[in-house]
Amino acid sequence: MNRWVEGARPRTLPVAVVPVAVGTAVASAQGQVTWWRAAAALVVSLAIQVGTNFANDYSDGVRGTDAVRVGPVRLVASGLASPDAVRRAAFVAFGVAAAAGLALTAAVGPELLAVGAASIAAGWLYTGGPRPYGYRGFGELFVFVFFGLVATAGSAYVHLERVTGLSVLAGVPVGLLAVAILVINNLRDIDNDAVAGKKTLAVRIGAVGTRVLYVVCLLAPFVLLLAIAVVRPWALIGLAALPLVVVPVRRVVAGTTGRGLIDVLVASGRLHLVFGLLVAVGIAL
Repeated sequence: MNRWVEGARPRTLPVAVVPVAVGTAVASAQGQVTWWRAAAALVVSLAIQVGTNFANDYSDGVRGTDAVRVGPVRLVASGLASPDAVRRAAFVAFGVAAAAGLALTAAVGPELLAVGAASIAAGWLYTGGPRPYGYRGFGELFVFVFFGLVATAGSAYVHLERVTGLSVLAGVPVGLLAVAILVINNLRDIDNDAVAGKKTLAVRIGAVGTRVLYVVCLLAPFVLLLAIAVVRPWALIGLAALPLVVVPVRRVVAGTTGRGLIDVLVASGRLHLVFGLLVAVGIAL
């Protein structure tokens, strides 16, 4: 069982929690929160994240692009689980997301079907299918859209039943910090990905450009807080997370590579979680 928990990559789950927390906070500020809908939205987000992790494990494993790993163990590549078993795990997780999404659809409206289907498809096609977009340098764009804008605005929508400017605006810093996590992950794997023919954005723009992109993705959210504070002044408590930027930025700028970036990846996830929860509290106040 432990290998399946590890294969689900629990350290990535805050990326799914934060947009739901921020979107729910927006809903509480602009209307009324229905708590079972918030719980269902959280289940959808977490299940899609877990499903995506298993789908990536399966697709990368059968393609052989995970033959040499710097980061966490992969089930298929390491031989800890068969490709069919990992694929089934991905389908089960996506099925859980679909079931919770159908409950929200029944309560809110059929428009959620399209959003949910697109989100699940994006999770599978990141490294799956005949032309995986993660192998073509579009991973960061999709993460920004689906784990930033869509997840945040969607989590507000299930309560408000409308898309608001605040929900979209709040989704931008959430998305940028999620992108930063992927950017540092791809910087860590840049050499192996290049050899395997996996043309991530890091491979395409090079290590220097990737380091610059990472720093921008980490710092820009704090600037964007000023715009959010125009309508929700307490959102500025998110600035309390700023000290968490120092260590990862310093190490990336210093040129840390390979396994040395694992700690930076952990620090990036911690920043995303702390920043997101503080901003959620600030918006709700």
